[in-house]
Amino acid sequence: MNIDREVAPEQAGFDARRLARLDAHFAGYVDDGRLAGWQIVVARDGKVAHSSTYGARDAEAGLPVEPDTQWRIYSMTKPITSVAAMMLWEEGRFELTDPISRWLPEFADVRVYDKGSASQPFTVPAVEPIRVWHLLTHTSGLTYGFLQTSVVDALYRKAGYDVLPKTGVDLAQASRDWAALPLLFQPGTAWGYGVSTDVLGRLVEVVSGQSLPGFLRTRIFEPLGMVDTCWSVEAGSKRMAALYVPGPDGRATRFDPIGKAAFEEPTVPSGGGGLISTAADYQRFMQMLLQGGTLAGERLLSSRTIGFMTRNHLPGGVDLDTLQTGGFAETTFEGIGFGLGFAVVRDPVPARVWSSPGTYYWGGAASTAFWVDPVERLTVGLYTQLMPSSTYPLRPQLRQLVYSALID
Repeated sequence: MNIDREVAPEQAGFDARRLARLDAHFAGYVDDGRLAGWQIVVARDGKVAHSSTYGARDAEAGLPVEPDTQWRIYSMTKPITSVAAMMLWEEGRFELTDPISRWLPEFADVRVYDKGSASQPFTVPAVEPIRVWHLLTHTSGLTYGFLQTSVVDALYRKAGYDVLPKTGVDLAQASRDWAALPLLFQPGTAWGYGVSTDVLGRLVEVVSGQSLPGFLRTRIFEPLGMVDTCWSVEAGSKRMAALYVPGPDGRATRFDPIGKAAFEEPTVPSGGGGLISTAADYQRFMQMLLQGGTLAGERLLSSRTIGFMTRNHLPGGVDLDTLQTGGFAETTFEGIGFGLGFAVVRDPVPARVWSSPGTYYWGGAASTAFWVDPVERLTVGLYTQLMPSSTYPLRPQLRQLVYSALID
C-alpha cells in the first residue's frame, strides 16, 4: 500500500488547512529537541489523505525520517499476535474459555501473590485457571518486571525479566519461567499490563505447530504484503530509526542499551512487543481490520470476528479504569474498555478527547500509536522513537488535531 497521499484532504472529508495543523504542531516537538523525528499517516476509506515526515530517524548520523523508515513498534505487536490467535480460534483449534494449561502445562497450578516482600512472598492458589480470553484481555494476572510498582514486578526482575527478556532462553522456557512466578491477581478479577500476549504467542506456537515468527510471516505478513515487518534488522541498517529517551535537559537523547536489540535476532520472539515495522506495513494491517478482516483479496478473519474482538470484554462491561492494577499509568482509561487485543472506546467524554464510540487502538513503548475508527472509516498511525511513551501527550493531541479537521 502506497502511503503517499492518494486523495486530496477535501475528497476524504477533511479541511486541508486544519489537517496541516498536524505537521505544524508536531514539528514543534522536533524543533525544540523533544523528539528526533516522526511520521504520521491519516487515511479514510482506505485512501491516504495525509502522510508526512519530519526530523531525523537518526539525529547523530544526520539521517532524516523517510517514508520507508523502520520503527520499533513494541506493543503495537500485540494486536498482530491477537489476530494470529483468533485465526486459530476461527479454525476451531480452541475455545476462548479453555484453560491455557491444556497446551502449556506449566500453567496448571499457578499461584497468586497475597502479601509479603520480594525476598519472602506469600502466595495462595489460583481459584480458577488462566483461560485464553484472559491472555487476550490482560486479565490473566501476568505482569511486566519493568513496571516496578509491585512485589510481583520485582520478582520478575529477580528472575531476569525486565525491559529485555532473560538471556539464554527461548519463548518456551520464558513461558515456563513466567508460570513459576506468582500472579499479580486472581485471573479474571482485574486488568494488568504484562506478558499475557507473549504467552499468547507461545500458545500460537504450540497450537499451530509453527514458530511464532513463522506463523506471523506465512499467515499474516506475506498475505498482507507487510514486507518490512520483522523481528530484527541487519547490523548497520540505515533505515532503522534510533531509539531515544528524554535527557536531563528534556532533549531527546540516544538510548543504545535498549535500542541495539533491534539489530540482534531475538531468542524470545515477543508477541507482546518484539516487532519492527514501517508506516506502510502497519497501514495495511489497520486497513485489513477496518475492512472486516480482508485486504487485497486475502481474508485473515471474518468481519464478525473483528466485530467481536473490538467489543468490550472486561468482566461486567466496566471501564478499564475500574479494573486496572499493576501501575500502568499512561492514562486513566476512563470511558475505555478492552477487547481481544485492543483498547476500545466506550464513551469519549470521560477522557475529554473525541473519538467515536467503538474506536479501537493501542500504542508502543517508544511512543508509536494507532487507531481504527469504524464509524468515521478512519485509520491513523503515529511513528516516533521516544521512551517512555508517557513522556508527552502525543496521542491525545493527535486525536484532537485529526478529528477537528473532519468537516463532512
